Amino acid sequence: MYPSRRRLSLSRAIDKQPEEQLGGQEKRCRFLGAMRITEILAFFMVLIPVLLVIVAMFGYDQGNGFVEASRIIRMEPEPNVTSSDDSTLQRDQEQKDSVDLSLLGGLLVSGFKKESCLSRYQSYLYRKASPYKPSLHLLSKLRAYEELHKRCGPGTRPYTNAERLLKPKQTVDSESEGCKYVVWMSFSGLGNRIISIASVFLYAMLTDRVLLVEGGEQFADLFCEPFLDTTWLLPKDFTLTSQFSGFGQNSAHCHGDMLKRKLINESSASSLSHLYLHLAHDYNEHDKMFFCAEDQNLLKNVPWLIIRTNNFFAPSLFLIPSFEEELGMMFPEKGTVFHHLGRYLFHPSNQVWGLITRYYQAYLAKADERIGLQIRVFDEKSGVSPQVTKQIISCVQNEDLLPILSKGEEQHKQPSEEDSKLKSVLITSLTTGYFEILKTMYWENPTVTREVVGIHQPSHEGHQQTEKLMHNRKAWAEMYLLSLTDKLVISAWSTFGYVAQGLGGLRAWILYKQENQTNPNPPCGRAMSPDPCFHAPPYYDCKAKQGTDTGNVVPHVRHCEDISWGLKLVDNS
Repeated sequence: MYPSRRRLSLSRAIDKQPEEQLGGQEKRCRFLGAMRITEILAFFMVLIPVLLVIVAMFGYDQGNGFVEASRIIRMEPEPNVTSSDDSTLQRDQEQKDSVDLSLLGGLLVSGFKKESCLSRYQSYLYRKASPYKPSLHLLSKLRAYEELHKRCGPGTRPYTNAERLLKPKQTVDSESEGCKYVVWMSFSGLGNRIISIASVFLYAMLTDRVLLVEGGEQFADLFCEPFLDTTWLLPKDFTLTSQFSGFGQNSAHCHGDMLKRKLINESSASSLSHLYLHLAHDYNEHDKMFFCAEDQNLLKNVPWLIIRTNNFFAPSLFLIPSFEEELGMMFPEKGTVFHHLGRYLFHPSNQVWGLITRYYQAYLAKADERIGLQIRVFDEKSGVSPQVTKQIISCVQNEDLLPILSKGEEQHKQPSEEDSKLKSVLITSLTTGYFEILKTMYWENPTVTREVVGIHQPSHEGHQQTEKLMHNRKAWAEMYLLSLTDKLVISAWSTFGYVAQGLGGLRAWILYKQENQTNPNPPCGRAMSPDPCFHAPPYYDCKAKQGTDTGNVVPHVRHCEDISWGLKLVDNS
């Protein structure tokens, strides 16, 4: 602008010179030249701002176009998800993800006080990004559930009114404001508790119920609250708590027993304030009717359901026709149910997170590769078994998880900087025997790959001590540490290993269970998906009302790798 102003001032100065000082022809030339310069400058001074506005508008549109294009490129097609709400959620979530990686692709929400649960905001720093993305429909269902829990959870008026129905001389009415509940009863070991809570939570989302967990102070010491501005802990003064110890398969309000004695139908169930559901490993054929659509219709109007279970029963929920479509939209990748729900629900408390991070930094952080090895021998009195030792070594070496030991002159060769990679092996076991054997092997002998192998074991509790707080803290910390490894080996039948595999989104190698003290061949095999096995599924066709192999009904529910009669969720591919 400044050069233009100088040129314009010069032309005006020329115009103002006295005519008598200039010749006629010179005056005309000067006058015409000044006019041209003035007109040109004026033209450009009008044109340039217009061009700037056009370019700005065009650039803005183009920028938006590139943003939209990049969103489209990043998005993967989701079957059966076309609602406008999901589309809006998709756009909002992509903006959030670019800012906060700790939200795990929208699985988690912000708003929690970071100092109250450090693991919620720091766990992504210790684990590789998951290859499995939560579907938009699952995210939508989680947000809807959070609103339900906030509206109906402990301390709210609907909760107080609903609990009043459990007291004598109260009848079911509209005072509960449409809020229904499912209560998980504390039962079995920590691994079983975690996978069973995930199953009950999935059922709660499918049936629009609020999940409440029994567990008291110990439960709160292990896990952070998963839901914002509310609690999932069952209040200590809950009306039925004193009756929990008496709940069983012959209880007056047991669903299975009432079916057996023909004391319940859809109309009579609507007048009940609560029902007890026995879904543990020892449940009978009447208890198993829970997994039939007819009985789901019976249960839907009962305000309170109390569940005792130690199973990951999610696979059988996929076989209930009324849930099938919804589950398919929530989990397009069928074998990721526990992976997503586990990461959503279970955040180590600050005390446990301290155990995890301190151990990780001390023994695992500097490794080029981290190998998890979970060893559970159910016969705790047997000590170190030579057969199990041989099976473990065969598995890790045959599958190239750990290198073979070198012999002869190769032992004296010095590894180069490229060869001397560090593999850190994290062993979890109730005893130290297997740790000592592997540590001695890789300390006393070099490897053929020249890799350095470090063997580490955080604890050795001797035997399972479910009711001890510090024992459970260590168990939870070790499950989580195993889930942070790059490759994982777990023991058959062990829910401890299932939890680690699921949280990490890992397809572990499973050490097959030995029969009659003989080594299985092969010693281990790769898991079909990260999900746990349902150890005690029903074998019943609800429509035909006869027994059937429920592992052959749909392609995504199959028999487990480690338990031939168990059921497991896998991807259709």
